[in-house]
Amino acid sequence: MPDLPGISIIVPVYNGEKTIAECLESLLALDFPKESFEIICVDNDSTDKTSAILHRYGERIRILHEKKRGPSAARNRGLRNATGDVIAFTDADCTVAQDWLRNLILPLENSDAAVVGGRILSKQPCNHIEKFGENIHDHSKAIELYRPPYAITMNWASRASILRELEFFDENLLRCEDVDLSYRLFQKGYRFVFSPDAIVYHRNEDNYWGLTHEGFLHGYYSVPVLKKHDWLLKQFGHRRWNKRTYVDLASSFVESIRGNERKRSRCQLMFNSGKKAGKIVGSIRYRYVDL
Repeated sequence: MPDLPGISIIVPVYNGEKTIAECLESLLALDFPKESFEIICVDNDSTDKTSAILHRYGERIRILHEKKRGPSAARNRGLRNATGDVIAFTDADCTVAQDWLRNLILPLENSDAAVVGGRILSKQPCNHIEKFGENIHDHSKAIELYRPPYAITMNWASRASILRELEFFDENLLRCEDVDLSYRLFQKGYRFVFSPDAIVYHRNEDNYWGLTHEGFLHGYYSVPVLKKHDWLLKQFGHRRWNKRTYVDLASSFVESIRGNERKRSRCQLMFNSGKKAGKIVGSIRYRYVDL
């Protein structure tokens, strides 16, 4: 790959003492010229041993601090201090494949892509609930099937100039900030590409309560993004009242009891029930009905 661009890998971390070391070790083991990328860890005012763990890496990583809570503020701190022409994102509870970075930036070099998203798999070994998490973070569907498309910051690359043009992430959003930025990029006419060989492994929820809670957070924090982009979503047939959702919930309930794929249907039921509950609460909180 001639004329490699300078790359900044940004990793926000909050109370990540259990996962950040494994994440950093995988980044430091990348099959990529060391002089061509920097690793920026943004400590989002952690209260555990995260800071001490980060400092063990010395000059192999750059450590920044951001007191304003939320991944948007943390990533923006990294973006404002990044030296690379290309920005790559992953999360503190992820590990990356050795060839992740090479495969992630390739579409930026060989096409007019502005956003590249890679495959997000469950960390191994995993149970059926963790495996189901791959459906929640299905980047292929998010980029190639859904309209408007969106990318997930667990596994994302873009040119820094494009992110600066859009003024980075909305710091008023505590979650779903990647969806918001994706929608803004899409409205500017930028193209999204899925790179299946750029793989990260994520620590998915491993029990039904965790899966339901994750669904609740998805539903709750999606509401301000849906409200912000109401006009755009209407252009693609988004309905603020969708009875199909309730039909699917009922179907998942029946299948979880007597279907051939009871485990998968039970996961679907728990996640979507949590998501629907989150949307109800979020609709009240943000005064935007999306049920």
